[in-house]
Amino acid sequence: MLSLLTCPMKNEPRSSGYLFLPVRRLYFTLKKKTSAMSVTVSPCSLPIEWSLAARTLKDKPLKNLQWSTKKSTPEVWWRGPGTEEKIHSFTGDTVDAFNGPSHLSASVYVVRLRSELQSTRVTVFLHEGQGPSGIFPRLPADPRVHTLGVGMTSVTLSWQPSASITSLPKAKNGYDYCVLVNSLQNYPSLCAAQERERGEKDRSQGKKEKKRQATPWPILKEWWWEQWESYPESQSLPSSLADDFDNLQCACQGTENVCTVSDLLPDTSYYFDVFVLDKVNGTSAAYKGASARTHEEARAAVLPLREGELRWVTFQDGASDSQQFFSFRPRGWQQSGLLTLQSCGGGEKLKVTVSSKGRVLTTQGVEAELIHIWLQGSPSYLIHLQQEGTATSKVTSVKDAARLAALKASVKMQVSSAYHRRGVPSLPSTLQIKSFNRLRGCNSVTLAWMGTEERSLYCVYRRKLSGFDAEAGGASALTAPCLGPESRSDTERVLCKYFQELNPRRAVTTAVIGGLEPGVAYVFDVYLMRRWGIPIKYASKMVKTRKEC
Repeated sequence: MLSLLTCPMKNEPRSSGYLFLPVRRLYFTLKKKTSAMSVTVSPCSLPIEWSLAARTLKDKPLKNLQWSTKKSTPEVWWRGPGTEEKIHSFTGDTVDAFNGPSHLSASVYVVRLRSELQSTRVTVFLHEGQGPSGIFPRLPADPRVHTLGVGMTSVTLSWQPSASITSLPKAKNGYDYCVLVNSLQNYPSLCAAQERERGEKDRSQGKKEKKRQATPWPILKEWWWEQWESYPESQSLPSSLADDFDNLQCACQGTENVCTVSDLLPDTSYYFDVFVLDKVNGTSAAYKGASARTHEEARAAVLPLREGELRWVTFQDGASDSQQFFSFRPRGWQQSGLLTLQSCGGGEKLKVTVSSKGRVLTTQGVEAELIHIWLQGSPSYLIHLQQEGTATSKVTSVKDAARLAALKASVKMQVSSAYHRRGVPSLPSTLQIKSFNRLRGCNSVTLAWMGTEERSLYCVYRRKLSGFDAEAGGASALTAPCLGPESRSDTERVLCKYFQELNPRRAVTTAVIGGLEPGVAYVFDVYLMRRWGIPIKYASKMVKTRKEC
């Protein structure tokens, strides 16, 4: 025979003014000639203390005794003369059972339950007779949950099968596995997990948990002296226990002992509990739970930039949203630097974002015109280059297009520490090159361009045009703006000179380029070479020497 009682335990203040004394007592008697019994106590969510005692009374209370209305019959009997022997005791939050022989002289058995922390719920089962009660599902010898694989958004689990499931055919199997997932902790029982879920629902809805009511002295059957000889053969289990299984949010449910939990967050810790559910009796058994942390999202590699390094940044062909990350640590205690960028990819829409310690400092578009970004006040900077799409681009010569294709570059970038500067460097008022027709000869030409008030190095390059390019003329014969001196041959360099003029309006310098052939068209390029940043290229100038002098 099996009996069940779910016993709510509530904190009740004692009259002496102490804090709380949450104690419950359960009374039961055994059927005549019962040689053995088992008492199983299943705590819900908190550790409890419980004990089993056999009490032998000297005299049986008279049936016609007028009982006080303030005292229940078991309590009156409890206070009568007799002896008591403690049989078993346990403290913890796991399921515990006493299995042993009955006491022939015992008049009544007393189960004492105590929770030292706060209100909780306990389920008590009584089984009369030899052998296991069969009320709880069986766990394997190794009740641990194992982690087979961990991904960014999923975790695969496995566990040894329960004999309760493997010993029965599927058609008659009333057992299921249920896998529960949470981000707080592993739970020792299904009741504890359900209590946590109920608490979360109550908090989200702004409702307090309703107090559970219980009789002052719950017992497993009617008053013993009224039904001493008429004990029922069996007592059905409350249907509410089995009904609770329908409300479980199981990540996996069934008879398979492998489960893949998906739709998880990256880089997050999760706790996994596996329970065996007895859908007929409404009971469960808990495996030893596992925990795992999902992998973090794949982050793009952050490449460090060296001091003064000129970096060509390329993007994948056809990628509409590709991006790359770089880092830079300026030298010196001023923690300042100068970032220079120029688009060289033949029409991509590019954007640069500079941030430090998670705070965005600036966001700008990168185009064919050179841009400067002043860095100041941070020990390190994160530079994020992103390709957003395709824009229209100017047509260049076949030779320059071949050079750009060989470079396979989208952005030209350079960053340097600026020890004594307080901002971006000054730029020439115009990047146009002027040639003087009166000073143009058969073997030489004279060029002029604007400089700055800073002392800088200017280098002049020349490129001889073919007959077809010379006849075509126009923009097709000019050098691409992104091609710097590093992409030019040394044989094309004509001269380099330093120049400085404190008055910006008079900052004009000239150069006479000799050694030219008569009647030949040349393209001249001037580069402003600076200690910081990418060299600035002036607009290309095409000049044709005189054929006769």
